[in-house]
Amino acid sequence: MSAYHLVADAEKASLSRSNDLVSNLAVGCRGANHTGCGAHCGYESADQPIASLRQHRLWKITAATLAAGLIITLCVMTNRFHAGTKLSDVLVQPRSSRQYIRAATVSLLEVFQVYPPVLTVIPDGTLEITDGSSTATVAIIENHRKSCQQTLVSYSFAYSYGQPFVGNYTPPPCSFNRVTWNLTVTSRGRQFDRLGIVYLGDTEVFRTSTAEPTANGIEWTYSKDMTSYLSLFKQQGKLIMDLGNLIDATYTGAFNTTLTASYFTAADSIIPADVILPVSAHKGSDGGASVFTVPSDVASSDLTLPRNAMKAIFTVAATGQSQEEFWWSNTLQSEIDTFPQYGTLYGYSPFREVQVSIDGTLVGVAWPFPIIFTGGVVPGLWRPVVGIDAFDLKEDEIDITPWLPLMCDGNAHNFTIRVSGLDDSGDGTATLSETTDSYWLITGKVFVWLDKPGHVTTGTLPSIVQPAPSFQVSSAVGTVGNGTNSTLSYSVKAQRSLSFQSTINTSRGRKTASWRQSLAFSNTGVYTDGANTQVNTQQTTGYDVSSSGYAKHFSYPLYAYSSYTTQADNFTIQATINRGKDVQTLGQGVFPSGLESFSASNAVHSMIPTFQGASLSTTQNGNATYIANTTSSTSSSFGTTEQDMIFSGVTTGSGAGPYVFPAISGSRGLFERHVLAVNGTVVADTETLVGSPVGHQHGGQGSGSGFALSGLPGRGRKHSGLR
Repeated sequence: MSAYHLVADAEKASLSRSNDLVSNLAVGCRGANHTGCGAHCGYESADQPIASLRQHRLWKITAATLAAGLIITLCVMTNRFHAGTKLSDVLVQPRSSRQYIRAATVSLLEVFQVYPPVLTVIPDGTLEITDGSSTATVAIIENHRKSCQQTLVSYSFAYSYGQPFVGNYTPPPCSFNRVTWNLTVTSRGRQFDRLGIVYLGDTEVFRTSTAEPTANGIEWTYSKDMTSYLSLFKQQGKLIMDLGNLIDATYTGAFNTTLTASYFTAADSIIPADVILPVSAHKGSDGGASVFTVPSDVASSDLTLPRNAMKAIFTVAATGQSQEEFWWSNTLQSEIDTFPQYGTLYGYSPFREVQVSIDGTLVGVAWPFPIIFTGGVVPGLWRPVVGIDAFDLKEDEIDITPWLPLMCDGNAHNFTIRVSGLDDSGDGTATLSETTDSYWLITGKVFVWLDKPGHVTTGTLPSIVQPAPSFQVSSAVGTVGNGTNSTLSYSVKAQRSLSFQSTINTSRGRKTASWRQSLAFSNTGVYTDGANTQVNTQQTTGYDVSSSGYAKHFSYPLYAYSSYTTQADNFTIQATINRGKDVQTLGQGVFPSGLESFSASNAVHSMIPTFQGASLSTTQNGNATYIANTTSSTSSSFGTTEQDMIFSGVTTGSGAGPYVFPAISGSRGLFERHVLAVNGTVVADTETLVGSPVGHQHGGQGSGSGFALSGLPGRGRKHSGLR
C-alpha cells in the first residue's frame, strides 16, 4: 500500500480487557491548593522556541503516565477528581451546582474545546459568563431586562452530503443588542470528522467541525458571541446549516445537532456594523451552501457599497481540505517526486497566503492558522480535548477603509479571494504560485459602518507601499547505497509587508485611513526512512495595524512529528504535536476580543476601561499512537494531550500607531485553564475565572477503539474528502 495514498478504512473493535485497563489509566491530579497555571507553573508563551517547549513537555507527560494508576486511585479516594472550590464570592459558581444541570449518571463522553467563556443569558433572564458546557464554570450577573431564546436548528445530519438544513429565520419579539449561539451535538457510533458552516442567506456566520464519536456516544457544546452579525439578526432571512455527512455499514455516526440563540441587552461599547455584504457563491435563495471551492472555483463577487460608508472591514474564512488539509506539511514543488516508490508528495511548499483584492489590486493578506481536525495526524490526540479552534474556525480581518473613496462611487466593485503557495525552480528561488493542490473552502464578507444618511464619502486614492514578498527556499535529498532516495530535508522562509493610506472625507471632516501588515514565516521539514517519518517545525508571526485604533499581533508555533510503520496487515502511526496560538488584540475590529463578555461583570467592570485590548495565549502538547489492522478493519488509538490557556486584559504604553504594534505594558488575567487528558479521559482540569479558582466535573470515559483516521501530514485527507 502506498504510504502517500494510505486509505485509512478505519477499523471498529474493542481492545482486550488488559489493553482497556492500560488505555484508561489517567495522569495527574492537581492538589487542592492549585488554582490554575501561569507563567511559573507549566505555562509557556507561544513566543517561546518550540524546541524547548517540546522538551519541557516530554518529561512531564512521560513521568505522569508512569504514575497514572496510583494517582487516579488517590484522586478518587480523596474525591479531589471532581471537587469544586466553595467560593466566598458568589459571582462565580460551578454550573453543576445549578438546578437545571443534567444528571451526573449520563454516560456520554463530553468532548470540549478550551476557550474563554462568553456572556450569555439563561431563560430566567440572568446573565452568565460561561462556555456553555454542562460542567461549565459561570460568573453570574443580575439582569432585569427582558431577554428571549430561539431554537434555530434541531436536526440529525446523517446522510446529509449536499442536503443542508434549511429553515426560516425571524427576529425574536424582544429588543436586544447582544446575541449568543449555543451549539450542542451528540453522536454515537463511528464517523469521520466533518466540517459545518452556518449561513444567514448568502452570508457565512459560523464555521465549525465535529468530533469523532465513540460506540457509547459523545456530546459537545460550544457557545459563541454572534453580536458581530447584529444587523442580520434584525431582519428575516433563510438560515442554512451545511454539515455534509455520509452513513454506511462502517461509518454509522450521525450528528444530532441543536443550535439555539439567546438575545439580550448588555451595557457595553460594542458597535456592530450597519451593513454586511457577502463574497460568496450566493446559493442561499435555493437553500444551498454558498461556499467557494478553490482552486476549481473563482472566489469572487461584485459588490456595491453604500455611498455613505465611513468604515469597512473585509473578513475571510479559509479552510484547507483534502490534499490541502495539512498544507503546513507539504513539500517544495520541485521535490514532490523525491520518493516515486510511494507516489507524489503534496506540494506548493508548506507556505500559504490568502489574498484579497479589489478590482484586481491586492488590499491585504492572511497567513492562516494551522487547524488540526479531530481525525487528523493521530485521532487519539483529540479526545476528549479537541484541537485549538476546531469547534470555531476563526476569520481574519483586513481593514479596507482606505479604499472607500474608490468604492463609494455608487458602482459595483469586484472582490476576489485566492490562495497561493510557492512555486520553486529547485535552485533556491521561489515565487507565489497561481494555484494550490485541491482544495480550500472560501468565503468573505464586507462589514460596513455608515455615516449620516445622504452623505457621500469621498477622498484620495490610497498610497500603496507594497514591496515584493521575500522567499528563501532550500532542499537536500539523501540516498542509500543503491541510489534510492531515503531522506528529504527542506526549508522555507517568507516575509511580507503591506501598507495603504488615504484621506477620506466624512460628515465630521477629513481623516486619515491606513492599514499596515507585517508578517514572517518559517518552516523546516524532514522526511526520513523513505518518507515514512516526517517532522515539521513551523512559526508564523505578524501584526496588523489600522488607523482606527485596531491592531493585532499573532504568533503560531507548530511542531509535528509522525511516523508510519507496517508489519504484515498491521500499521502503526506515532505522533507528537506541540503547538500554540498567541494573539494580542487592541481596539475594536469586527469580531469580539473576549473582553466584551467580562464588561458586564461587577467584579471586573471597573477594570475594563483601563484595558486597551486583550491577550489570548494557549499551548497544546501531546503524543499518541494509532494502531490498525487492514484485514479485520479494527483500530485503536491512545495518547496524552495537555493544554494551557490564559486570557488577559492588557494595557499598552501608547495607542496603536499607523505603522507599529505598541508594546504591551501590563496585563490582568481574567481566565486561566489547564487540562490534561490521557487515553480519552480528563485527569486534571483546573480553572481560574475572574481571580477565583473553580473545578470541573467530567462525565463519561473515553474508549481507545473505533477511531477513524482522516489523514496524515504529507499525505492529506484520506477518506472521500467530505466533512
